[in-house]
Amino acid sequence: MGFIVLPDETLEDLQLNGLFILQKKEAFRFGMDAVLLSSFVTAKKDQRVLDLGTGTGIIPLLLSAKTRAHKITGLEIQPDIADMAQRSVDGNNLGHKIDIVKGDIKEAISIFGRGSFEVVVTNPPYTSAGSGLLNTEDTKAISRHEIYCTLEDILKTSSALLRPRGEFFMVHKPERLTDIIEGMRKVNLEPKILRLVCARAGKEPSLILIKGLKNGNPGLKIMPVLFIYDENGNYTDEVKRQYSIKK
Repeated sequence: MGFIVLPDETLEDLQLNGLFILQKKEAFRFGMDAVLLSSFVTAKKDQRVLDLGTGTGIIPLLLSAKTRAHKITGLEIQPDIADMAQRSVDGNNLGHKIDIVKGDIKEAISIFGRGSFEVVVTNPPYTSAGSGLLNTEDTKAISRHEIYCTLEDILKTSSALLRPRGEFFMVHKPERLTDIIEGMRKVNLEPKILRLVCARAGKEPSLILIKGLKNGNPGLKIMPVLFIYDENGNYTDEVKRQYSIKK
């Protein structure tokens, strides 16, 4: 099956298992955070994975190559973006492994049912909507700001959709870490692994990767810092591996 590419879209090579992805030319495009998150996630061959707010479908596509998950579902509220993600799935002949569902995160429990997944993954909007005026039809604003869902919505929904001992994976901004840990514990997602991401040595963290366990016992493991660039300004070996870039 070939790719159906609309005039406002581009088809790009992910340089991983022969995968390609459709993206809007002028809308929000996936970044390094999605790649790092996909490498942080673990999923076994008999597990079902849900990506909340899948956008272009980048995380399900990457997880199809990086994990042995039985089934990966992406939930996306924007109809045109969900349609584009579905065409990426179809073009890559991954319909047997990936489902794209159009829907609201706040209605996900009624869509899928409680305890439907072993793993929930999310790369949510990082910024609180606040009091500023935002265009609710702007794909970039929707991807970056809590317009359609808040951090609290994400955590509450994720906990409800996970089976007991299910795993939750998220990438976010370090300035929200207090809210994240507090919010996770409120909904019985015990923080288990935290990793800071820095551009290079000596710089403050720009991202965090966090894993939670539903109904897990207290005990947080802090992983070594992930550095994006080395002293020469090149990707570190670990980042190259995550991007599948040959050394």
